[in-house]
Amino acid sequence: METDAAHVAEKLFRILEAGDARLAAEVVSEDFRNREAAVGPSACSRPGPAGVLASGAWMRTAFSKLRFPITETACNDRQVWVRLRMQGRHTGTFVRFRDGSPDQAIPPTGREIDFEQIHVLDLRDGKVVRHEAVRDDIAMLGQLGVFPPAPVTALRMIAWKVTGRAARAAARVTTQAAEAAAVVERGR
Repeated sequence: METDAAHVAEKLFRILEAGDARLAAEVVSEDFRNREAAVGPSACSRPGPAGVLASGAWMRTAFSKLRFPITETACNDRQVWVRLRMQGRHTGTFVRFRDGSPDQAIPPTGREIDFEQIHVLDLRDGKVVRHEAVRDDIAMLGQLGVFPPAPVTALRMIAWKVTGRAARAAARVTTQAAEAAAVVERGR
């Protein structure tokens, strides 16, 4: 069972990297819930494969060459604990949400990100039913020049907000996440 559970976890992160709807239907339960969806567009909170596909689309709009290399897994018959790195290049606007509304829009910096995360996946009948994570978001924001704020990044973020570019980027990200979720919902 341990190998099967670890394999399911690997597949989940491949879905986030590539947006594979077929694979999402294979490994994500219809009643899947993502505890971490609060910082993403509202489509990321949808249950089942739709929410996973929306989450992947949201991250891929901000980070090209998105990868989640797994460094370690531990499993039992109900859970998989996954230690991995999130890697990519910040080539699109990274929009963070709060209570369903855009909270922060980070214009593309071209910088590489590479930071550690630990994910806990609850399993039932060979599928993922729940996800939560411990992420080093401060490290990622530091790599993007947001925390502590690099003057150039801070000025760009302010300019984007004042000119409306941040709001337009948030609308695009929200639409792309919703469209990714709709792929699954249309197939039902």
